[in-house]
Amino acid sequence: MYKQKVIFVCTGNSARSQMAEGLLRHHAGERFEVFSAGLEPKGINPLSIKAMDEIGIDIRGHTSDSLKKYMGHHHFSHAFTVCSDADEKCPSVLWTNGKKYHWPFDDPAAATGSEEEQLAVFRRVRDEIDGKIRAWLTELGPNA
Repeated sequence: MYKQKVIFVCTGNSARSQMAEGLLRHHAGERFEVFSAGLEPKGINPLSIKAMDEIGIDIRGHTSDSLKKYMGHHHFSHAFTVCSDADEKCPSVLWTNGKKYHWPFDDPAAATGSEEEQLAVFRRVRDEIDGKIRAWLTELGPNA
């Protein structure tokens, strides 16, 4: 079965795009080949892993990749920017043949306070991303 390719892009590829990749794989991995990338990859934030573990999704095997890794090598049916910085700076060639979406989410990696306070921000953003992905899948329908 042909799987459409989807990419989630943010600045650091450490939190939002990583969680989005894990969530879409979880909800519809049989339908989509899912990637994530960053303009300036920083490695996966440990709190991203922890927040996803809490809902039974393991993203430990993910890698924090540069968008350059995918440029010219993949055709993405759907490309999502999940932060305004990526939306402004992402090369438009990425989505010349597919659909481009901009879903801005707060950067949980910028959260301050105790680890528990920071984790609360990661959970909130994770749940917001999950809601957007579920709504998008519903809009697409089962045969898209």
